[in-house]
Amino acid sequence: MKEINGRTRICGLMANPVGHTLSPFIHNTLADRTEINMAYVPFQPEKSGLDAAVKGAYELNILGLNVSVPYKVQVMKSLVSIDPMAEAIGAVNTLVRVEGGYHGYNTDIAGLKRAMAVDGIGIKGRQVVVLGAGGVAQTAAHLCASEGADKIWILNRTFDHAAALAEKVERYYHVECTTLRTEDYKKLPENHYLVIQTTNVGMYPDIQHAVIEEKEFYQMVETAYDLVYTPFETAFMKYAMNYGAKAYNGLRMLLYQGICAYELWNHTTVPEEVAEEIYGLLKKELGVK
Repeated sequence: MKEINGRTRICGLMANPVGHTLSPFIHNTLADRTEINMAYVPFQPEKSGLDAAVKGAYELNILGLNVSVPYKVQVMKSLVSIDPMAEAIGAVNTLVRVEGGYHGYNTDIAGLKRAMAVDGIGIKGRQVVVLGAGGVAQTAAHLCASEGADKIWILNRTFDHAAALAEKVERYYHVECTTLRTEDYKKLPENHYLVIQTTNVGMYPDIQHAVIEEKEFYQMVETAYDLVYTPFETAFMKYAMNYGAKAYNGLRMLLYQGICAYELWNHTTVPEEVAEEIYGLLKKELGVK
């Protein structure tokens, strides 16, 4: 185990709840492999104390913080500056120490981009379906628009939430973005889609279900990317593979959004062989052979 001493810098995760997180495993392993004197710990502030927690972290000389549910939007009010992409998405998940406070980034989008690249998935010129309209869907839609998707379809149970996301993406990137209720998927034109699943449906412990389960939908799926990673093979992925699609889960995104944050805090670049080693260790941590 790496020695904690007077020169150790502290980073951590602010979320509530926080007990299930894999982030300490990722970052402390990164610190060990890259020989950087850093330790990463979980923090669980209450909503009413979030601003005080950010200010207190700065006073305690904490190097940087990740932010997860439910604080990715609320924390923006406590920052001295925000990266333009995070501002466009409307959520921050990484705080980097600067003069007077913290600068906010959204490494989810960079993490998803790197994860999809490693998995060999291209976006440029693709017809993309995003399932969901929450915070992770914002990330997926912005990434696809910024990477040159030909058209984006946003399917969500609540039409107004999907429409608001579509309007934001169209305004920012000038890419065609169309909204449908999830149950209206049959209105999708016949095509071979890249589908990014961003909802919590199918996440442990409710692993038997997918947000859409009808074969008519999966017959149009060419590549299925589920941002859930527990279970390692989700119901959505199984449906897609049953009809010949390639399917991936969100574990690499989890890893790479963490790596992107780690690189920002420590002004370093994590070698790809280290990333791949930690990916294998994460699979073992999740009980995947």
